[in-house]
Amino acid sequence: MVNFPYPFTILPSTLQSSLKDQFKAEEYKKSRRLYLQNQSTIDGFDLIVEGGYEGYFYDRNQQKRRLENYGPGTWFGGISILYNKGISLQTVDILPGTKILRLSKEAFWQICTEHADFKDHFIREFGERMLDEEFVHFIKGATYYPQQSNLTSDSFYTQQVGSLNPREIISCHISTPIREAAKLMAEEKTSCIFISGQGQDIVGYVTDITLRDQVIAKSVNPEAPIEVIMKKDIVYIDAEAYIYEALLLMFQTKTRYLLVKAEGDFIGFISRNKLLSEQSQSPFLFIQSVKQATTVAELKDKWAQVPAIVEQLLHRGVKSETVNQVITTVSDTIALRVIDKVIHDIGPAPSKFVFITLGSEGRKEQTLKTDQDNAIIYEDKANEQRELVRSYFLEFAEQVSDHLNTIGFSFCKGGFMAKNPKWTHSLSHWKRNYDEWMMESTQETVMKYSTFFDNRAIYGDVSILEELHTYMRSQLEEPLERFFFNMATNSLQYEPPLTFFKGIRTFTMGEQKVFDIKKAMTPIVDITRVFALKHQIFLTNTGERLEALAAQNYVTEEELQELKQAYYYLMGLRLDRQAQQIMLDKEEPRNFINMSSLTKIEKVTLIEIFKVIKNFQMKVKIAFTNTIF
Repeated sequence: MVNFPYPFTILPSTLQSSLKDQFKAEEYKKSRRLYLQNQSTIDGFDLIVEGGYEGYFYDRNQQKRRLENYGPGTWFGGISILYNKGISLQTVDILPGTKILRLSKEAFWQICTEHADFKDHFIREFGERMLDEEFVHFIKGATYYPQQSNLTSDSFYTQQVGSLNPREIISCHISTPIREAAKLMAEEKTSCIFISGQGQDIVGYVTDITLRDQVIAKSVNPEAPIEVIMKKDIVYIDAEAYIYEALLLMFQTKTRYLLVKAEGDFIGFISRNKLLSEQSQSPFLFIQSVKQATTVAELKDKWAQVPAIVEQLLHRGVKSETVNQVITTVSDTIALRVIDKVIHDIGPAPSKFVFITLGSEGRKEQTLKTDQDNAIIYEDKANEQRELVRSYFLEFAEQVSDHLNTIGFSFCKGGFMAKNPKWTHSLSHWKRNYDEWMMESTQETVMKYSTFFDNRAIYGDVSILEELHTYMRSQLEEPLERFFFNMATNSLQYEPPLTFFKGIRTFTMGEQKVFDIKKAMTPIVDITRVFALKHQIFLTNTGERLEALAAQNYVTEEELQELKQAYYYLMGLRLDRQAQQIMLDKEEPRNFINMSSLTKIEKVTLIEIFKVIKNFQMKVKIAFTNTIF
């Protein structure tokens, strides 16, 4: 009999001695399949003596994923017994010449029941695994819904852009006459031609719509050089990016064509129509249908369909980070259609402006429980025009907010929306706002206005917001100890709901014991924001902020992985519960999680996540408040 590995060594010596007779030796001379993931009932708790097991998950293409080797001295089966009703979580193959010692499931379960510290070892290990994004993906894949449609086709999330065989780039020189460029487009049967500069670099492009709107509609001389009508907002993507990333980029940049780059060179281009035709049942075709909606009633109907899409995406194991992007893209698209409608109804704006989103929408982390968080910044005008300009934008904001409320984006209870005259102002006025919040900050003002540091442009002249960010950057170079102290203190207001004995703290709502998952996530958002501002990182998305901080060595790679996995696990749980509340319970979505609705797996994972958050809060205490108390 081999020596017991940890955690058996923490058991009473008398029990260890008696266990020697309960372990049964098994020997496998040849390799073979032992278990199939989520189908095979395991035979018991196995200790590897010689040889080993190879554990992995099959993806939907029957490819092996997340390989693990279980060698001599390791064990297999504890987690499956405790948390998966004795069904093997992984597919397991036996290596030739393997010898094991097997304890029955009943005996293992009894030890766990009687010795909490022994069981805690497996709880901790499983909790740590559940912070691994790929492991979570396959665990959630166990709850596959066979009745689902192809709406969430896996190829969307596994197929790379380069596999679509991007079309060869058709180009002409900037001096080429418009007529000749149009002739070339007709010969090549392409709706887009790219324009090269002096060094053959691509500097712009022209589409068939450009020819219609800029040449025919405006009676431009067809002999003029193509340069005079070309668009310069070139957008490209790497060939190794995924299809969903390409489509999200297209919708977010409002472009119909993407150049594809490999190893630093452009190798071709793809059109949005090609991507959508390749994925005819995808959620992105739904986004395209939102873009084509023409009335507020249609947009309301589209928004009502989003919970079903979210539910399907989550149950297919799609990352919550991606689901956030889908929700945000739909939301942005609806806002753009509303803004276009209002401008059509009341006439063009009298000055340049930018419509910005704030808070969770500004961070691209929108959920199904959402209200309006937005504002308007318009350019400074001469005194005699100020009242006219302000009057227009207040009317504009009123109509946009009213339409969004009708669609399902309720008015912000705190009044942080463009409909409130406080948040529709000139650029100079906005600069004074940030002056006050940063230079004369109190804990109350930082808490109240922190949402304005999560801003993102979705319509209008982006350079206005960029100018505000430039101004903010110069302000952040000043000594702002009080500002960062207050912002850091604010980020410590919400403590993870851990009890003294490392359980989950709840409160009673009706007959249910619940906790607020939004408040549980808030520390990660707040702390990431304060670190990002401290180091002048003006990204707004929490994941992107963390990656930028890690790239500049302000957080470690380990902290990056732990925090991202923790944050997006919580986000996935939050979105899943909200979708269920809308689809199944037919009620308004909430941020309260009923403890009785959680599986053992979810409870264990949450406890590990809350420990990660508490450690992160300690980091901000030391960095900004010079105290650990």
